[in-house]
Amino acid sequence: MKNITYNDLEKKILSYAPFEIPKLRKAYEYAKNYHKEQTRASGEPYIIHPLNIAYILANMQADMDTIVAGILHDVVEDTESTLDEIEKKFNKTIRDLVDGVTKMTKLDFDNKKELSAVNIRKIIVSLARDPRIIIIKLVDRLHNMRTLEYKSEKKQQEKALETLEIYVPLAYYIGASKIKDELENIAFRYLKPSLYGDINKQREELKKETSDILNDIQSKIENLLKKNGVKAKFEIRYKDNYSIYKKLLTKINFEMIHDMLSIKVLVKNTRDCYLALMLIHEEFTPINNRFKDYIAKPKTNMYKSIHTTVFGPDNRLIQFQIRTFEMERVAIYGLTSYWFKYKNNARIEMQKDLEENFQFFKSIKELDSTILDNIEFVSRIKKELFSSNIYVYTTSGEVIELPNGATVIDFAYKIHTDIGNSMVAAIVNDEAVSLDYVLENQDRVRIITDNKAYVPKEEWLDKVVTTNAKNKIMDFIKENEDNLN
Repeated sequence: MKNITYNDLEKKILSYAPFEIPKLRKAYEYAKNYHKEQTRASGEPYIIHPLNIAYILANMQADMDTIVAGILHDVVEDTESTLDEIEKKFNKTIRDLVDGVTKMTKLDFDNKKELSAVNIRKIIVSLARDPRIIIIKLVDRLHNMRTLEYKSEKKQQEKALETLEIYVPLAYYIGASKIKDELENIAFRYLKPSLYGDINKQREELKKETSDILNDIQSKIENLLKKNGVKAKFEIRYKDNYSIYKKLLTKINFEMIHDMLSIKVLVKNTRDCYLALMLIHEEFTPINNRFKDYIAKPKTNMYKSIHTTVFGPDNRLIQFQIRTFEMERVAIYGLTSYWFKYKNNARIEMQKDLEENFQFFKSIKELDSTILDNIEFVSRIKKELFSSNIYVYTTSGEVIELPNGATVIDFAYKIHTDIGNSMVAAIVNDEAVSLDYVLENQDRVRIITDNKAYVPKEEWLDKVVTTNAKNKIMDFIKENEDNLN
């Protein structure tokens, strides 16, 4: 992997923010001076690390405060530099960003587990302050994972596991799939090297076998769309190693993974997405239960696309992913795509979108406000947000994200406190169910309420898994006990 130089970084910044070069140079000289006696595990000068972070951020066209914070992100933690000095030499925003990514020191805590938990919590809840903090931290972790070969085997395992448990879910939730995919594949390679190698070998063999088939299909669809006035860009894709591994864990054979081979179709507008879908279905027979319209109903991380799997030549299953160029940018970069669109107002738009549209943001705020213990907070985050989740629907078609094991009571409180407090019955997929019914992926749920009924009851506490539902039930019980006394 080529190391980035300052000239590489400056050239990248010149392409979209040339007037910021003096600020960039000032930050580079400041960081270079403080890190001058330090080297990385590879033996290279330490400044290479922050330069790489800044370059990755610049590829996203990040604002200059974020890039400067990326360059300076380790100076307070690892050198004699201070936050006050950073604010004085740069500005308060950069100070706050650097503070957000700076780890707490071991002197403040009794043990390593508590220290780790408080640092993880600090990063997660920073979303409420400034989402750019998490983006810098994700990029920091990405470069560290790219250079993990220089660490001991024990440290490699620790970092790989932490990456899968914390940083991959964070990248997913903010929609940064490009970062997420690379993080999880590097982590997988270090955690299970033999299995990674076996899957990669099969994947490479599959690419050789199917390359001509996919090129022929792409050419056919490209001509078909062109005849119908649809201009499109195409990309042939193969499922990545970690995604294949997760599918194999569900006992599906390698050959039966329906989205192993895919062709991405990028078009100008939403109308062309649906026209392309129609034309593809006229040419190839679709598999009905493999059709997903994430344009009409985006994923909870705002991902939009149409997915359809068809029967291709030689009994091959081919998935088409159809979306606009704008949807593609969001699919790759998530919240970070706002830098391309909103430039210096991106941070405001990121925060606004997080608060209005991203369900996990509200859940993080609820957990942070109700759980004081740092270790318990991280445990609940992993269990309720960062583990395998299910996606169920309201009667109006809204997608609701819940942890595995969630019941209809959890669902009711996720919708609104008043709905949970007045729930008397539930209907799932047009059938009445008990209140301890455990929901499954893609269930459609309707809650029956009665404002005159005396609910919830204490026994409900054993029927829910989310902290939000438990807290709301306990609040209701306590409030009503106080009223009776």
